[in-house]
Amino acid sequence: MAEETPPVDEMHYEQLAQDALRGVIRSALERAALPDGIPGAHHFYVTFKTRAPGVSVPPDILAKYPDEMTVVLQHQYWDLKVEPSKFSVMLKFGGMPKVLAMPYTAVTRFYDPSVQFLLQFEAPATIEEIAAEVAASEPVRIPSGGGDDDGPKVVSLDQFRKK
Repeated sequence: MAEETPPVDEMHYEQLAQDALRGVIRSALERAALPDGIPGAHHFYVTFKTRAPGVSVPPDILAKYPDEMTVVLQHQYWDLKVEPSKFSVMLKFGGMPKVLAMPYTAVTRFYDPSVQFLLQFEAPATIEEIAAEVAASEPVRIPSGGGDDDGPKVVSLDQFRKK
């Protein structure tokens, strides 16, 4: 008897669910960005991968947290900017203001301990992991359009990446 192959999820429901839950984070941050700030006793612990694509962290903070970092949004945060795909916030480290920015895809955990609400996500690939994967893959070869150069042409994918 032949073994049945499992159905293929061409809708990518797992990814759709992850994206929807990241929308919960965005909505909570949008509320925190209002003039009244975070309501009641709510406060947020946001854990993110510091080397995920799109993350912007000052070099001294990155040196201290080379993989992952958790920030707390409660009383001492400024300039919280919430955008459709990312957010930024100013926090003080040793009394010095620093701006951190990250896409929601870099967030691995969002926790509001006041109501024991936790969202956890799979860690995104880091820039180094993506670079290693690209380096290990075969270069894209483009046939030459005439001329004497019969060598391979390598196309950089950087021009197609979202900035």
